[in-house]
Amino acid sequence: MVYENPDGIRIGLEIHVQLNKLKTKMFCGCSSDYHNAAPNTHTCPICLGLPGTLPVLNKKAVEAAIKVGLALEGEIAEETQFHRKNYFYPDLPKGFQVTQYDFPIVGKGKVVIEGEDGEHVVGITRAHMEEDPGKLVHIGSIEKSKGVLIDYNRSGMPLIETVTEPDMRSPKEARRFLDKFRNILEYLDVFDGNLEGAMRVDANVSVHWGTRVEVKNISSHKGVERALLYEIMRQKNVIRRGGKITLETRHFDEGRGVTISMRTKEEAEDYRYFREPDLMPMRVTDWIPAIRETLPELPDAKRARFIEQYGITDMHAKALTSKIMLADFHESICAQGVDPKIAATWTADVLLGELNYRDLVIGADVQGYAIICYNQKNPDIVRHIRVNDMVELVTFFAEGKISDRAAVEVIRSILDSKEEKTPLQIIEERGLLKAESDLVTMAVEETIAENEAAVQDYLGGAEKSLNFLVGQVMKKTKGTADAKTARELILKELKG
Repeated sequence: MVYENPDGIRIGLEIHVQLNKLKTKMFCGCSSDYHNAAPNTHTCPICLGLPGTLPVLNKKAVEAAIKVGLALEGEIAEETQFHRKNYFYPDLPKGFQVTQYDFPIVGKGKVVIEGEDGEHVVGITRAHMEEDPGKLVHIGSIEKSKGVLIDYNRSGMPLIETVTEPDMRSPKEARRFLDKFRNILEYLDVFDGNLEGAMRVDANVSVHWGTRVEVKNISSHKGVERALLYEIMRQKNVIRRGGKITLETRHFDEGRGVTISMRTKEEAEDYRYFREPDLMPMRVTDWIPAIRETLPELPDAKRARFIEQYGITDMHAKALTSKIMLADFHESICAQGVDPKIAATWTADVLLGELNYRDLVIGADVQGYAIICYNQKNPDIVRHIRVNDMVELVTFFAEGKISDRAAVEVIRSILDSKEEKTPLQIIEERGLLKAESDLVTMAVEETIAENEAAVQDYLGGAEKSLNFLVGQVMKKTKGTADAKTARELILKELKG
């Protein structure tokens, strides 16, 4: 199937990623660990832009940028240079932002995503280094704010801005790109995506191959998809009424789910770029081989290896490699001799499904021991999913000691209870071990005797009545009987 893109939708993204795994800011020694600190407590004369101060470049930030570029299959510049981007805004204390213009550190690259018609290549135009501005805190909504507070703790944080080609053809593809891109960054261990402001997205979108509109500062992948859905609908409505799309910058109001016009779109000449005189050009060609050696196994390579090494399906391999912590978790389970196919099914299908249902996300891992999950709406809800627990659960199931229904109940109990218990403890407390065959036979005989109407309905051709009878057996055995066995025994009794 070839996706025709009937509405002529083009989407390109500008993604600002904080290199918050680095200990210090881009051009000064201030700590990057500011997220839980009081406002304006992680600042110094350099990141506040006080007169007479000079920047000193964080070498680790340059190495991280090269690492990102290599992972994106990008071209690493032989020589790179910083520029001043001049504009006046309260969150920019110097009156300009130190960034890169015509000598970005990373050139053309690509990311392969699951598109509307199979695998789809999204081109990377460039990736460049820059410093983060401060944070504006509006008192009220952005439209009716009674005032604005400024927190400069974020000012000067090292950023990588990655710009894509307008290759995405739907909001769904844009969200999938962001998921894949974040996954790559987590594998590289250059940022923590769970921290506030770690990734911010500007989305450029046009319909009918027309004028693009930029929607700025979207803070979540889901928000990007919602903003694009609304903006596409808005532009199509404007055109349908005979209007024209204006080249402009808009803001996405998360609460109302709408985009709001902010200003006409700036062009490069509006920023009066010129070379940063306080920072010399850098030649980084000699750094590349050593940095390439430090690259980890990236998601696509790990996915291919999982399929070959563990014999699992491509769907399971995609799910398990979607986060580095989850991939490590699966490998730790398999290292203990568990059937990898069964482990993949229970981790990728059941565990991830139950986590999503509870708004639990994987926030961190304890290598070889557990993954730590927290609730997105209530971070105080934290659950530890231990490797040994999954090994024990999968082993019980593989040996036929518990039914699939009982195994699901164990997982739900682990996720819903504050008290940490092993699968064995839960199984014993709830009597989830599979019933002995004579107990199942007794439950079948009782069910048939107690449900004469359902028996007659089945014998009269009503197949649904058989399912009812099986359900009654499962109820009598508290879910410990095997449903297939119960069905076979019922049929045997009815035919006998």
